[in-house]
Amino acid sequence: QVQLVESGGGLVQPGGSLRLSCAAYGFIFSSYAMSWYRQAPGKERELVARITSGGSSTSYADSVKGRFTISRDDVKNTVYLQMNSLKPEDTAVYFCFTMNSGRIYWGKGTRVTVSS
Repeated sequence: QVQLVESGGGLVQPGGSLRLSCAAYGFIFSSYAMSWYRQAPGKERELVARITSGGSSTSYADSVKGRFTISRDDVKNTVYLQMNSLKPEDTAVYFCFTMNSGRIYWGKGTRVTVSS
């Protein structure tokens, strides 16, 4: 059974940093691309970052380029999102996502609040 479990969210001041983690279970993690999405209050869910299987390629939303870094550890079956220079507009629930054998899977999300 595929399961994605996010952690690492919290309250941080503007300019601060957080690292989100997503632990994956129930599939061959190393074989699949992984993504982070976020959904701010009253807004659509949006893609934040994606990493290919093996980690050879990454891509980012323009709004986070240069501030966020996605990475993966295929031994720990975990994908990370390092978030630096956080802004109030980064406040959202952050979700882990993968597509596996034609089915999509979401984690339950972890809340990030950027506020002074």
